[in-house]
Amino acid sequence: MNPRTILLPLAATVMLGACVTVPTGPNVMVLPGTQKSLDQFNGDDWSCRQYAQSTLNGSDPAQAAANSAVAGAVIGAAAGALIGAASGQAGQGAAIGAGTGLLFGGAAGGNAAGLSYYEAQRRYDIAYMQCMYARGHQIPGRRVVYTGAASPYPPANYPPPPGMAPPNAGAPSYPPPGTPPPGAPPPRG
Repeated sequence: MNPRTILLPLAATVMLGACVTVPTGPNVMVLPGTQKSLDQFNGDDWSCRQYAQSTLNGSDPAQAAANSAVAGAVIGAAAGALIGAASGQAGQGAAIGAGTGLLFGGAAGGNAAGLSYYEAQRRYDIAYMQCMYARGHQIPGRRVVYTGAASPYPPANYPPPPGMAPPNAGAPSYPPPGTPPPGAPPPRG
């Protein structure tokens, strides 16, 4: 078994894992509350960062990358040994399969770590905003503008308040019943 076959993919996996980080701070804006001083805001910010970090429950994107690389190496070694055994060189096939599996597992692990990083950052931001809002600070939001047609108020089937007649009660309907449509010839007779 050639040591270079294993060391090169292992080095690539370590390099991929070194690029992965956990959230170190919020990616959201929080403004001081109306009755809060800057010192109170800074103190709340520090304690809410600690709270948000504790909510991640030890989720480590670098560990996800390492787990995927190891799984890729094991699967690759098994596949390489099977293919190598068919050709009569099981040991060499296992080494090549392990190296290839480690390389592709490391790449997949980097992708999995990136996805878990975004999930960890999202959870961190939510916990941070909840903590700061609970302490009386302001969370800027988006204003929702509805552009649909306005519905009539009150709706047509809405009953009138007690003691009031329905709208247009007793008013004549236009045109009065029995009126011919416009442009009709006058009645005979």
